[in-house]
Amino acid sequence: MSSTHLRFRPRKRLAAVLALGAAALLLTSSLQPAHAAPPDPAKAEAQWIDRDTVVWKGAERAPAQLEFGDGKPTHRIRLTPGTLTPAERAAFPHLQNFPAFTVDPRDRGLARNALRHRLVATQQRATDAATAPAAVPATTGVQIPGVLDDLYGRAAQHARLGPTFDGSRRPTLSVWAPTARTVALELDGRTVPMHRDDTTGVWRVQGSRDWLGKPYRYVVRVWAPSVHAFVTNKVTDPYSTALTADSARSLVVDLADPRLAPQGWSRLKKPVAVPLRKARIQELHIRDFSIADRTSRHPGQYLAFTDTHSDGMRHLKSLAAAGTSYVHLLPAFDFATVPERRADQQDPAQQPDCKLAAMPSDSDRQQECVGKTAARDAYNWGYDPLHYTVPEGSYASDPGSASEDSKKSRGGAQRSGPRRTVEFRRMVQGLNGAGLRTVMDVVYNHTAASGQDPKSVLDRIVPGYYHRLLDDGSVATSTCCSNTAPEHTMMGKLVVDSVVTWAKQYKVDGFRFDLMGHHPKANILAVRRALDALTPARDGVDGKAIILYGEGWNFGEVANDARFVQATQRNMAGTGIATFSDRARDAVRGGTPFDPDPRVQGFASGLFTDPNSSSAHGNPADQRARLLHYQDLIKLGLTGNLADYTFTDTAGRRVKGSEVDYNGAPAGYAAAPGDALAYADAHDNETLYDALAYKLPPGTAPAARARMQVVALATTALSQGPALSQAGTDLLRSKSLDRNSFDSGDWFNAIHWGCATGTGDATGIGTTTGTERGGGTGNGFGRGLPPAADNKDKWPYAKPLLADPALRPSCATMTATSAAYRDLLRIHATEPAFDLPTTADVQSALSFPLSGTAETPGVITMRLGRLVVVFNATPHRQTQHLPSLAGTSYALHPVQAHGADPVVKSASYEESSGTFAVPARTVAVFAIAR
Repeated sequence: MSSTHLRFRPRKRLAAVLALGAAALLLTSSLQPAHAAPPDPAKAEAQWIDRDTVVWKGAERAPAQLEFGDGKPTHRIRLTPGTLTPAERAAFPHLQNFPAFTVDPRDRGLARNALRHRLVATQQRATDAATAPAAVPATTGVQIPGVLDDLYGRAAQHARLGPTFDGSRRPTLSVWAPTARTVALELDGRTVPMHRDDTTGVWRVQGSRDWLGKPYRYVVRVWAPSVHAFVTNKVTDPYSTALTADSARSLVVDLADPRLAPQGWSRLKKPVAVPLRKARIQELHIRDFSIADRTSRHPGQYLAFTDTHSDGMRHLKSLAAAGTSYVHLLPAFDFATVPERRADQQDPAQQPDCKLAAMPSDSDRQQECVGKTAARDAYNWGYDPLHYTVPEGSYASDPGSASEDSKKSRGGAQRSGPRRTVEFRRMVQGLNGAGLRTVMDVVYNHTAASGQDPKSVLDRIVPGYYHRLLDDGSVATSTCCSNTAPEHTMMGKLVVDSVVTWAKQYKVDGFRFDLMGHHPKANILAVRRALDALTPARDGVDGKAIILYGEGWNFGEVANDARFVQATQRNMAGTGIATFSDRARDAVRGGTPFDPDPRVQGFASGLFTDPNSSSAHGNPADQRARLLHYQDLIKLGLTGNLADYTFTDTAGRRVKGSEVDYNGAPAGYAAAPGDALAYADAHDNETLYDALAYKLPPGTAPAARARMQVVALATTALSQGPALSQAGTDLLRSKSLDRNSFDSGDWFNAIHWGCATGTGDATGIGTTTGTERGGGTGNGFGRGLPPAADNKDKWPYAKPLLADPALRPSCATMTATSAAYRDLLRIHATEPAFDLPTTADVQSALSFPLSGTAETPGVITMRLGRLVVVFNATPHRQTQHLPSLAGTSYALHPVQAHGADPVVKSASYEESSGTFAVPARTVAVFAIAR
């Protein structure tokens, strides 16, 4: 997701907004007199925030009531005008200006029953006697999350939900459903009653050992405000640990069952944990990794990471040997938009008239073909969660099926469904064996659907609770989908419990939180505490070694801490949990990811020093000023984006990082290295190669483009704090200029590792045109105009680029780029100066000695301990004169002096004057001679 706008949209824009505010409450009976039922309201503007208090937007400060009953409301809870307490104001800051009401003490005992029936708020309002002879009742639905937390929140501390097992492996199934009238268990075709704990709202049933492996669902009778009726929902378990194919049923599975552990699982030896502040991370989509790799025996599957001799795994091993420490997997939990059985998946290449490889490189036919099957193909990024704590079935060799599971379960040895469990674990083993720890991308900030949608799980069990509701009762959709509400106790618990399960049962080494700024800071800190409590002796994992980072963007209905203290960039500083930093990213690339003209240049794309023809740049003086400001942002990025780091900016002023401007916000926000995560590209927006294709002058030679790619990557590879790179970027990976490839299929997304070996791809999706003849499938550039939905406005810029064969790099160029990048990783991994723990350490060891009014546009010189690093993004050889270093013996760092890049070897140093000379478009690292 983007720092400014959303960069992901699921396959279907799932705007399942609850018309009543999914929080309309279910009603019960009391001793009040009956009267006619008010109509079902279109909104839910009343909010029952705790057992004593209701807040009602738009109400008069006059007596009101909550009316409830099975059909027409038969009883009332009386409300009198009141005020919010200081604690309530703190808990609900967005409600403090609305009229508040106090529940009559005589009626407080009715709350638990009222919440299980139809509920509305009403108030008699006087009207003009000339137009209406009597008072007219105002009616609205009621939002219930606050009062549910007040009455049943203790379940967060005391309830173990989902399938759990005693010492004899007898399962207990538990679900939190406090508003349900009844809950039963549908198990293997029969219905089993469940029993309600009135204190916690949890329904549970204990079974026998022969339940193991059997499919089940909950049968929940509940009021559904989205359809104004009581409904009986058959729903899978929100705490599922295994599923049948296409998530049709949950499975009674014990993740501790030795039969689900691959060989060597209990003795798994992990690579040494790398602290977050030094982590170098490869972001990778599971299907992209291997679907086009002919050397993989399991293309597109978890098991591809066990193919130790495949091109993809060889490449990951080479990155690990150079200093990459983690692989960040895009969502691998169960998501909603891919048919899990291969027989149900459609292939765009199988359509008549869709011979993709034969189409021109600038054609709109490829994207049209891909679009026709997008709803039923095997591809999606997976940011549309269905079940948070089960591996996605489409990546397994066999996801299982409802009919197969049912038959197999009668023998008590159901194996098909949990195969995804075994294979996910084998994937972790494979990555660990390659020297890499595993990070999971988790998406707890929204669900694929809400209300009565078949893809809605949480909202069909406790309607109106798990999602964040706006003042009118509709579901917030600022994240693109139905926003969840981790500020609610049981949604927050689900986040913590799910993460802990992945850590303990799957030995995941880190978590990246999608749109983390939509979580309360307290929720993310609760995750941290829960992980820290895990020990190798008791839990089999060292929770303190697990890293956490996420997108700390500040937008939507929660922006600026409107509802709670958010897990945003500035708020998370000092917690040890990193947030993506967009500051240096934009400075390196130029502009923002959302510029109407994609040619806006930056430090590594030729601004001022190698201008293109874009009219967005302004005059040379403006370009120079913007470039120098970009250089200040990049310097801050090299420090770890520290708020209190002081340096001389390019205007000659002594400033702190927090005093440097980034689009009206402080550029520096980190309290220590490790708070900000550096990156030049990720799955969102154009790949780095594609961004440079737009921005560099059209005539830029392929070798020069590759060198600028390395310059851009160097600003993250050689920074303090963690850094992330999209898989394949070191090989000049392209998605044919697609800025949002979440649903663009294998054709636009697959990584082509086989250039060096000429092995090509297994799916026939590669081309053999232009410079690609005789060796592999190229980098993915020129596979047609990118999909129209998110790119058509850029087609006039894209078409001439895609038609230009010079923009398809040769195999030699791709492999040389990767080798040069790995040299930078080796320097980072072997030099202790890139692992500074505090702001004071960075302030002492790191400086920019030429920063100020005389700084060279397009060149940044950094001194770091015994190192001097010169980033030359200009098309000319540059000298940097540091008189204070005269007499000190520097030489090109041994890794580069004996490394892969012949150009950097011509960098030189003159000891008598302290002058460093660096070739064009080159980053050179010098070290004091030992």
